[in-house]
Amino acid sequence: MSDPELEEIRRKRLAELQANYGGGSQENQKAMEEKKRETEDMKNSILSQILDQQARARLNTLMLGKPEKGQMVENMLLRMAQTGQIRGRLGENDLIKLLESVNQQLQPKATTVKFDRRRAALDDSDDDL
Repeated sequence: MSDPELEEIRRKRLAELQANYGGGSQENQKAMEEKKRETEDMKNSILSQILDQQARARLNTLMLGKPEKGQMVENMLLRMAQTGQIRGRLGENDLIKLLESVNQQLQPKATTVKFDRRRAALDDSDDDL
């Protein structure tokens, strides 16, 4: 094979690989978007079944203010619904109680630091001597 023929074969093969890779990537991206949309719809459907309108509004407000905490509470509600821990619709007051329990779990215990002033005063007087 001469050099120009080899170059032409390489160019064709590169074009094939790029076409295959690019086409597959777009299809994968569309499939992932569709799957994400389906799970989002399913999540919203479950939340609308277990939360009344006021509780849903409060959860949405939490999601805007503190997205990480809102996502955690949302996932907790979904898990509780799937395991059968939630029997009926939760109202706003029920959601508030759940949020308070989550807050208590997330907040670390207050640490106290004790400082012995007498010992510090003795240490200072030793330095002066």
